[in-house]
Amino acid sequence: MEETKNETKEQENSAVSVLEKEENKEKDVPQIENKKEEKEAPKEEKKEPENSQENQSEKEIKIKTLEQAKEEQKEENLIISNKTKYFKTNVILIVIGILVVLTALLSTIFAVINIGNTKIMNGISIGKIDVSNMTKEEAKQALNEFYSAKEENEIYLTYDEFETAITYKALEVEYQIENAIKQAYDIGRAGNIFKDNVDILKTWIYGKNIEIEAIIDNDMISQISQNINNNIKGAIVQPSYYVENGKLIITSGKEGLKVNEQQLLEEIYKVLKTDTDDEQNIIIPIVTAEPEKIDIDKIHQEVYTEVQNAYYTKEPFTIYPEKDGIDFDVESAKVALTEQKEEYEIPLVITKPTKTVKDIGTEAFPDKVGTCSTKYVASNVNRTTNLKLAAQKINGTVLMPNEEFSYNKIVGERTIANGYKEAAVYSNGEVVNGLGGGICQISSTLYDAVVMANLKVTARRNHQFVTSYLPAGKDATVVWGSQDFKFVNTRSYPVRIEATVNGGVATVSIWGIKEDVEYDISIETKKIATIAYTTQYIQDPSLPVGKEVVVQAGSNGRKVEAYKVVKLNGKVVSTTLLSKDTYNAMKRIVRVGTGTTGQ
Repeated sequence: MEETKNETKEQENSAVSVLEKEENKEKDVPQIENKKEEKEAPKEEKKEPENSQENQSEKEIKIKTLEQAKEEQKEENLIISNKTKYFKTNVILIVIGILVVLTALLSTIFAVINIGNTKIMNGISIGKIDVSNMTKEEAKQALNEFYSAKEENEIYLTYDEFETAITYKALEVEYQIENAIKQAYDIGRAGNIFKDNVDILKTWIYGKNIEIEAIIDNDMISQISQNINNNIKGAIVQPSYYVENGKLIITSGKEGLKVNEQQLLEEIYKVLKTDTDDEQNIIIPIVTAEPEKIDIDKIHQEVYTEVQNAYYTKEPFTIYPEKDGIDFDVESAKVALTEQKEEYEIPLVITKPTKTVKDIGTEAFPDKVGTCSTKYVASNVNRTTNLKLAAQKINGTVLMPNEEFSYNKIVGERTIANGYKEAAVYSNGEVVNGLGGGICQISSTLYDAVVMANLKVTARRNHQFVTSYLPAGKDATVVWGSQDFKFVNTRSYPVRIEATVNGGVATVSIWGIKEDVEYDISIETKKIATIAYTTQYIQDPSLPVGKEVVVQAGSNGRKVEAYKVVKLNGKVVSTTLLSKDTYNAMKRIVRVGTGTTGQ
């Protein structure tokens, strides 16, 4: 463009130059003629006006001619400029067209290459796992392996002097692996060639990470919170009730501290989002709250039961257990609750059934299909009391086919009001006294009997340490509000639990009707590793220097695998992994004297 302008200017300057020269020539001609006229003046006086007029006309014609030349030159320059612009515009359009065609061609080729690709695009990761160039199944396997290894990860919850730990497994953490894999696989497969190619190139250059969502059972948070509320100092006391000796006992609530469940849930989700195997600690969020008001109408709905005799039918074979009839006068109870008291006693109207499941006897449950016995120290009165209470709760329980049993639901909360005593329990690596100590022996004995009866276990966890009453891999711990033992009656007929605690032996048996094919079942364990215990020394000024007293004998921990071995006519039919359990080492605690020698 600059060159064209310069050329145009040069041409204009040239035209002007020519015009000036022509004008100068005209000026020169009159001067010469004037000189001649001066010499010949006397002779040509009469012709002077004519010559002057002619010269003026010629001048005007020449000026017009020069102006026409200028205009023509300008038009010619404009035509040249327009042609140049048109040429350059065409060149640019041609180049753009070529680039568009090349882009479309390359994009099409790129898309065709990826049409047959059944793997996740390069540069994509899910959480901490690189799933580039994996099939969906390969990605699923890799993620399942990675996240299943986190089941035993623990989150430590603390408040003041209280501390507890909860595993991912107990929280029932579910990682949304399928959703994450779908998101990863869909990248570059939206259906728009250009968008897909751009997305694929982005992942190649910058990478793409997809967060995996973790979901936990909110009901578990409620149970965990309730367990914490039962153990922290100054905890809120909610109104409660229980039936005892023909009376409804209602206790008033009391203002106090309780767990902020929503905030605790959010804190746990934050831990899960960090996706780390490092130790995680949460300070339990606590709030002060007022207890709920006593709702006597709701209590009546829950307590009221119509009397029902136990009975069974043969076709199909079904057992219907007995039920006590329970009722009370609601209006009288409302009047009683107007008094400011800590505890209220409401008389109940109890109607007893005339026939119980026990009365049905061998007709309904003729066959013992599973049993287990464990030993206990009968001289330990408190622990024995707890064993008997738990056994009495589950004794006589009837489960219909496909019905689930919950140990915590049947046994109930372990409280002083329910008759439980202080006895030895495991806590923070030590054996200490705790309310309800010993009831895990009944749940463990029941667990073995359930496996022997070929029933399906749906919730079970091993103890923190190896127990004295059953080998590692054969126990089942329970904690109110956080850990339950559950199983389902997967047999064709109803089953009945029989539990006894007597003479140093606790026995749980499952009674029912034998199947057409009945198997012999056992639990076999295999030790995988041993975890050595450590020793803790505590300085004790009450003991002489050099004196040592062993407060707690240490014991090794271990890792074991438990298998369910099924036999028919003495031959092994199947061997199924029941669990992989880790038991911590119990530290040895020794008090070392630092006082005077006494000499």
